[in-house]
Amino acid sequence: MSFSGKLCSADLVLFGATGDLVKRKILPALYNAFCDGNVDKKTRLICLGRGEMELEDYIESAYTYAVEAKNVIDHTKWREFAQQFSYLQINATDSSTFKPLADILDQTRTNIYYLSTAPELFKQISSNLAEHGLNHSMSRIVLEKPLGNDLASSNDINDHVAQFFKEDQIYRIDHFLGKESVQNLMALRFGNTLFEALWRRQWIRSVQITVAEEISVGSRGDFYEHTGALRDMLQNHLLQMLCIVAMEPPSSLDANVIRGEKLKVLRSLKHLSEEDVHHNVIRGQYKSGAIGGKPVKGYLGEENVDPNSKVETFVALKAEIQNWRWAGVPFYLRTGKCMQEKVAEIVIEFKDIPCKIFPASGNFANRLIIRIQPEETVKLFFLAKEPGDTNRLQPVYLDLDFSKMFTSRRTDGYERLLLDIIRGNLSLFVSRDEQNAAWQWVEPILDTWKMHKITPKQYTAGTWGPAASSALLARDGYYWHEEIA
Repeated sequence: MSFSGKLCSADLVLFGATGDLVKRKILPALYNAFCDGNVDKKTRLICLGRGEMELEDYIESAYTYAVEAKNVIDHTKWREFAQQFSYLQINATDSSTFKPLADILDQTRTNIYYLSTAPELFKQISSNLAEHGLNHSMSRIVLEKPLGNDLASSNDINDHVAQFFKEDQIYRIDHFLGKESVQNLMALRFGNTLFEALWRRQWIRSVQITVAEEISVGSRGDFYEHTGALRDMLQNHLLQMLCIVAMEPPSSLDANVIRGEKLKVLRSLKHLSEEDVHHNVIRGQYKSGAIGGKPVKGYLGEENVDPNSKVETFVALKAEIQNWRWAGVPFYLRTGKCMQEKVAEIVIEFKDIPCKIFPASGNFANRLIIRIQPEETVKLFFLAKEPGDTNRLQPVYLDLDFSKMFTSRRTDGYERLLLDIIRGNLSLFVSRDEQNAAWQWVEPILDTWKMHKITPKQYTAGTWGPAASSALLARDGYYWHEEIA
């Protein structure tokens, strides 16, 4: 899904360059690509911030952030990489401050504008870029999530940006799509014949998609008060993973073909009625507890959080896809903060055999588990006979550990996506139609919560969420993966 060969030179303009995302993720990802020879030395990194700062101070600040974020960075190599940096003070809402940027950009080659800012600034920045003629045919603009808080606000931003940039110039980034295991899911499905015959409702009993985080909201209380777990994680990350699990085989790796197949999945999701939301969506909020033996305060005690907040830090729900491949197969999606462990995984549970001739082996099913983080693995669980004079079966598994199988360095999700932006490959980026379809499916949940003032169910920090989450599956005869692992 990417192009090979030497990369073209580009001017990469980073709005919000003094923020955490640029310093902890984007610059270290570009540094790694630079060390591998995947970033042309003529590529310039133009870092923009509101504050006045000397370039040397910015370089050292960015290096300190990268090291603190546990990115392994050699200081000497970093200094070589930083020779491509420049720093400009800019006010996103003041068009006149864009003039120095226009003066130093080379508009005869690719100009990439990465908007690592609050979404409410996206419209103003795109307008100011256009005012200075920086939205030329070789320019690209990268939009970080969240892109709005609902369909209307998302459309408002997209409509405005579309006045100045064509759809094939807009890169809506979802860093989960850049992760190796997510891409390996496509390779597993569409590069092998082994699973294709089984990848359908006749043989699959259920699908689970979990993205759990150990960390609390922390200093992001103000952001979370306006967002919540449904908007922050489920509307984008989890639905994109669902699309890759459920999409039909694409005819090619062309970006439009892949995005078209994902869009079909989103449009096939069963609409959620108010009754569905009440019965099939669990809203949770963490209270004080302990993680890793250390006490954790509850969400209501976090900085910049309303002590009476009804914002969710956890969501679990049941989704259904109404097409011939998946009709009747439940998809259980779950995400939350302050969970028992950090994990992102997809669990495919296959149907039981039609006639059992061996003694019962407990609550077991053939399962395929694709783990995305923290480690990247694929495990296939099945039953094998115990050694000795017995017919008893025991669960065993085949384990593909990518870090052991492949000795080359594993790329970060941002690294892969940044390289694709430079190369002009849209395959791993979200189209506007996909984004609209996702919002259209999620909005009934938000509307029902608001209309009926649904209060989040409390769960203790360091657990797997509210008990109602387990009950959601139990009434259908299923269990979350960790409950039977």
